[in-house]
Amino acid sequence: MLEQELLKAIVDICDIQEITDDFPVDDPLIGPDSCLGLDSLDAIEIVVMVQDVYGIRLQGKDQAREILSTLKTLADFIRSKQEEGVA
Repeated sequence: MLEQELLKAIVDICDIQEITDDFPVDDPLIGPDSCLGLDSLDAIEIVVMVQDVYGIRLQGKDQAREILSTLKTLADFIRSKQEEGVA
């Protein structure tokens, strides 16, 4: 499942110490409401990971903010770009 793959990558690159396998995919990913404690610097690392691993570029801060709102929105974005064949 893409959401689990992304969660594992985020935990690794953002050096998160404690996470449960049943992380709710609709919970906020970044910001003060994030149970992962991710901030804007972590968001940059996630954007770079998406570019490196999936070959998908996010266009601008506003698009990144929307796409990184939850694990589900990130996974849905990647799926849609893969279906379009857009990198």
